Amino acid sequence: MPGFEYIHTDGTGIKAWRKGVTIDDNTITQARNLSGLPFVRGPVALMPDAHWGVGTSIGTVFATDGAVIPASVGVDIGCGMMAVPTDLEASDLPDNLSALRAEIESAVPHGRTHQGGPEDRGAWSQPPHLVEHEFSIPQADGPSLAHGLRSITEKHPKLRRVESRALTHLGTLGTGNHFIEVNLDESDRVWVMLHSGSRGPGNAIGRYFIELAKGEMKRWFVHIPDRDLSYLAEGSRHFNDYIESVSWAQAYAWTNRRIMMRNTLDAIGRVVRPDDPGLAHRASEPSAVNCHHNYVTREHHFGRNVWLTRKGAVRARKGDLGIIPGSMGARSYIVRGKGCADSFHSCSHGAGRAMSRNEARRLFSVADHEEATRGVECRKDEGVLDETPAAYKPIAAIMDAQSDLIEVVHTLTPVLSVKG
Repeated sequence: MPGFEYIHTDGTGIKAWRKGVTIDDNTITQARNLSGLPFVRGPVALMPDAHWGVGTSIGTVFATDGAVIPASVGVDIGCGMMAVPTDLEASDLPDNLSALRAEIESAVPHGRTHQGGPEDRGAWSQPPHLVEHEFSIPQADGPSLAHGLRSITEKHPKLRRVESRALTHLGTLGTGNHFIEVNLDESDRVWVMLHSGSRGPGNAIGRYFIELAKGEMKRWFVHIPDRDLSYLAEGSRHFNDYIESVSWAQAYAWTNRRIMMRNTLDAIGRVVRPDDPGLAHRASEPSAVNCHHNYVTREHHFGRNVWLTRKGAVRARKGDLGIIPGSMGARSYIVRGKGCADSFHSCSHGAGRAMSRNEARRLFSVADHEEATRGVECRKDEGVLDETPAAYKPIAAIMDAQSDLIEVVHTLTPVLSVKG
């Protein structure tokens, strides 16, 4: 039996992995709108964590032929996860983790950092020369981030403000649901996990091309059910520039996570093993997982190459390792893909919000949050009530609903969480 429910539409249809979980009507409506676009190929896939988003719901995967939708990728381009197993065990950690959290918070700029500008760097210990090095060295599959950005801004001078943010935002966590966690697996091994994306530069690129796409729809009198489904067609004047820019932002996000992970591991080493702090050099790099869950890429489906957009979903080809995080007080999972063609080789990217941020702030108190995060060293104040565990769907139900998409490799339990 397939793990999805098929929903008929006037377009390509929907496959929704919602057994035992709730996917609201607004989310289904957004998927219906998407499935009716003439360049969408195959049914739209909704992951079990799917919930309403701008134009396209978070937790949506779909294939297109001849066009891409910038707003479906969104403004947090390349947002994703990284997790690394260490050679530490639970017994290596101090009984009181407050000093460890403070050290991590000192090592990684987080929250609203005035655009991550140099005036803020004095509060953090991140070595600027290491960030500049990462920015200037060639990428594994192309030019350096610095070279790629110059190419983009030469074609689109309005994006030159990205240049001033690119270095200062690299290696910074950001706000919202971005986080750094220390976790224990089923054998009490210490893992470090973090969640972030392309920060201000990706945001600026996303917003810029979303507006260009909307302009194209107006210019050519194209009718679509939602302006946030405005698209760029292959062969149009902005399509190739968007692909170049979004690919750059995805590479930036990947590098951003690597820098933060290195600095986090160094910070842990300074506290846990002050006489031998080089934890970053001993972490199991071959076992590290670094995966996007907000991106567009070229993939092979239906026997042909298509553009595949994952808006809040992780690639889960057969054998692929991925990360599905819970909330601040819930378990997370390292998973291995089963290669399900129906989901475009994808799985959920987390638990998925059960309510809006404003609703969570109204419903929950600091006392509720303290109880929900008992045993986890983390912020316990009004500023994080929108991220409290009950604001999210139960992660166990999310995992049960997609058992045909992935298998669990490790179950991680949080002991420390740094929020943006």
